[in-house]
Amino acid sequence: MKKTLSILLALVLAIGVLAGCGSSASSAGSNAAADGAAAANIKVGFITLHDENSTYDLNFINAAKAACEQLGVEYLLRTNVPEGQECYDTAAELVDAGCGIVFADSFGHEDFLIQAAKEFPEVQFCHSTGTKAHTEGLDNYHNAFASIYEGRYLAGVAAGMKLNEMIANGEITEDQAKIGYIGAFTYAEVISGYTSFFLGARSICPSATMEVTFTGSWYDETAEKEGANTLINDGCVLISQHADSMGAPTACETAGVTNVSYNGSTVSACPNTFIVSSRIDWTPFYVHAISAAAAGEPIEADWTGTIGTGSVLLTEVNDKAAAEGTAEKLEEVKAQLEAGEIHVFDTSAFTVDGKNLDSYKADVDTDANYEADTEVISDGYFHESEYRSAPYFDLRIDGIKLLDEKF
Repeated sequence: MKKTLSILLALVLAIGVLAGCGSSASSAGSNAAADGAAAANIKVGFITLHDENSTYDLNFINAAKAACEQLGVEYLLRTNVPEGQECYDTAAELVDAGCGIVFADSFGHEDFLIQAAKEFPEVQFCHSTGTKAHTEGLDNYHNAFASIYEGRYLAGVAAGMKLNEMIANGEITEDQAKIGYIGAFTYAEVISGYTSFFLGARSICPSATMEVTFTGSWYDETAEKEGANTLINDGCVLISQHADSMGAPTACETAGVTNVSYNGSTVSACPNTFIVSSRIDWTPFYVHAISAAAAGEPIEADWTGTIGTGSVLLTEVNDKAAAEGTAEKLEEVKAQLEAGEIHVFDTSAFTVDGKNLDSYKADVDTDANYEADTEVISDGYFHESEYRSAPYFDLRIDGIKLLDEKF
């Protein structure tokens, strides 16, 4: 009996040592097997703005399912929850159903999730794309985002490769290398996204310019399709987007205009025009936060996933539409980003009103008047998503024309 116990004890100690050998990046979370064992007794709630028909929400839903399957935990999913009091009501309902941690996925959910966090201090609440966790100071309320500007920069590199190919083939001239972009709102998140995409494209095709139009909605298939057609009719030869429907990609496929999508591949619907897509994989954050909540460990007020944590991804390149050598070039630039050899918002790569910047204060600590409060340029680049997870790059750089700003 003693011998058996000794063997069992040795096995337990060995397993413990092996579990401690895994490395973790600054925001990556811990060993999956240990996380699964610790998280088994927690129930998880998810709130999404739309359902699987939205590419944005589908990306979250897929990550939620993957994380919970990995950890072996029970979860409840509530879709089509508006950015209003319904979010608080849904969060309260999930708490009543026994959820020990609740996630929401849309910017406008934030105030209502904070309301729930204040009412239910024993439950953890995590909000993607929000800005207020670091100033609210609640132990049970957290924001998360990822350095998706790096993914968009990479997608822009693919766009630049395509523009150069079109120029080399005589399809367009250098001054016709005009990109169109459909954005939802004139928020910093969208500005950061279209600017990083443009800088990626221009790093390959220096003559590239961009026109941006806005829809005033994260998901409006008709408006997104109309926006894409407006840009195409205005001479844009490649289209990208920060909006969540298939409106723009399908308009591109119909018109035969190449497209770089967002949040997932559209190759099945757009086999002739889709090049590549960047997206955030929320699985690493979900695993990290669920495991911490289950173990009673603190969760960061602001968590920023990176390429290194597996949180910023590109889909496979569609060779039918992409320029030759695109996949290889993306791997090269990705390695440079990971090594810190390239900074997306290198201030030598863009101008504002004809001038390079060496100083800029951004509105990091969100307030009603959107007052700038934090110096964000140092070491020759704008430090995006370092002082809080959500983007705060809101500069209007030269080379990008906004067709409207009503949203």
